[in-house]
Amino acid sequence: MKPITWIPLMWGVICGAVSSGGFVWRWENVLIAAACMLMSGPLLAGYTQTLNEFYDREVDAINEPYRPIPSGAIPLPKVIAQIWVLLIAGILVAYGLDRWAGHEFPILTALAIGGSLVSYVYSAPPLKLKQNNGWLSSYALGASYIALPWWAGHALFGTLNWTIVTLTLIYSLAGLGIAIVNDFKSVEGDRQLGLQSLPVMFGVTAAAWICVLMIDIFQAGIAAYLITIRENLYASILLLLVIPQITFQDMYFLRDPLKNDVKYQASAQPFLVLGMLVVALALGHAGI
Repeated sequence: MKPITWIPLMWGVICGAVSSGGFVWRWENVLIAAACMLMSGPLLAGYTQTLNEFYDREVDAINEPYRPIPSGAIPLPKVIAQIWVLLIAGILVAYGLDRWAGHEFPILTALAIGGSLVSYVYSAPPLKLKQNNGWLSSYALGASYIALPWWAGHALFGTLNWTIVTLTLIYSLAGLGIAIVNDFKSVEGDRQLGLQSLPVMFGVTAAAWICVLMIDIFQAGIAAYLITIRENLYASILLLLVIPQITFQDMYFLRDPLKNDVKYQASAQPFLVLGMLVVALALGHAGI
């Protein structure tokens, strides 16, 4: 289930709650927000990761044969059972959150089901986005990590609107850059099995540049938007956070993306994550 991957989704829920302007610090809201993070992280991200591991077992047998499924440590029937348990539990929690919020339309349940379908299309044949379209698969992953949990947190404590939807989808183009990083470790297996990840399509060096430019350009674009709504302080903070990010991109990732992908993510991604919260604070302050 890769617990490290839960953190961005749980953080996205926090950003959505902040941008809604409706979160008030009291125990009930804290517990409800925690339930939403449970839904987004351990349950549905866990479902996504387990599903992806199941359908990537042939690739992993080449790249990382020690992983639980290709090594045989976990039998396939247990993997399938885990997928179903996580999926159903995630949707049930989403429905409970809709009931708590008094939604006439069960928007959180719809987001949970919609995100789960995106996960299935990303990982499973016959569509398997990664196999057929590296751009679309990376964007689907980026949007799942930024936009979807943000929408859930915002809808839970406020009213989700098209401005928030549009901005987070644009922000997810920065997430596309983060998604590309995950493809470098499996480039050899992807190439052998004909999977069209961006490192396979464009080569390692070009894909590394695409990765960092997507992250930096779209963060700067969001900062420009904050200036247009007169949230200049938050825009300045966001731009300042991009500076160390660029530094680590040059120090680690652009010099050797295959060797330094994990080191780069550990050093640079915290600044992207903090930038998301800065944007959420700005949107909440502006009443978007």
